[in-house]
Amino acid sequence: MEHKITPHLWFDKEAKEAAAFYTGMFPKSRVTNTQTIHDTPSGDCDIVSFELSGQPFMAISAGPLFKPNPSISFFVNFDPLRDPKAKENLNLLWAKLSNGGEALMPLQKYPFSDWYGWIKDKYGISWQLILTKPGGEERPFIVPSLLFVGEVCGKSEEATDFYMSVFKNSKRGTLARYGAGMAPDKEGTLMFTDFMIENQWFSAMDSAHEHKFAFNEGISFIVKCETQKEIDYYWEKLSADPESEQCGWLKDKFGVSWQIVPSAMDDMMAHGTQEQIDRIVQAFLPMKKFDIATLERAYKGK
Repeated sequence: MEHKITPHLWFDKEAKEAAAFYTGMFPKSRVTNTQTIHDTPSGDCDIVSFELSGQPFMAISAGPLFKPNPSISFFVNFDPLRDPKAKENLNLLWAKLSNGGEALMPLQKYPFSDWYGWIKDKYGISWQLILTKPGGEERPFIVPSLLFVGEVCGKSEEATDFYMSVFKNSKRGTLARYGAGMAPDKEGTLMFTDFMIENQWFSAMDSAHEHKFAFNEGISFIVKCETQKEIDYYWEKLSADPESEQCGWLKDKFGVSWQIVPSAMDDMMAHGTQEQIDRIVQAFLPMKKFDIATLERAYKGK
């Protein structure tokens, strides 16, 4: 399946190392492309594209400006109906991610799952490993998850409705609300929901507990666009913070970061000569919203 939306991970210097770490532990995983871009405000930056069990990711080494945190994490769904060794494989992955990592919720039985744990790995990326309950509607192995805390706590329903209105091929899946007596969480806010946008599953939840993090650029979502009209559409719908607009990046009204990027740029960056890549980089550095025609001219040296 072609993914329109790709999670993007920001590292200081460890993008290549982290991609090798993840592809070495997830089944059916591989690094698909590695390159270095030069003369950026962060100096030379490694960019790595990789797939984990069919889920594409991108990572960049661009200095210590941003750090990933648990406001965006990744569910890893171990389904006993699809994998007879689901629990065993969950435990194996937990052990690997625990190497240098930190358990945010210990691996144990919970009311919502017979076996679940939330771990932040040594690179700062967070994973929720869950043994799914048999009989539910099938979900992908890896599902990005948004945690609405602090100023945006209680807004996960509004946010997910908003995302489903902006993107095509959208629908809501599960929806579970906090009940009375679950303080500090407010009755009626979302304990959990999952939703599909562009035929890809995401999940979201509210948490009123104290968290020392919020959405930031450490993890963002790349949206690939075929035309300038499409870039203009997503930019207009999603961008809510003019200060955050830079190099195709924007921040929405909930604080989540998106990168609105022409699909053609992937090809140009993957197949161009170093000189062509350098020209594209210098063309896009001053841009806020990407202009496809200008990037194509830079690629061709015009």
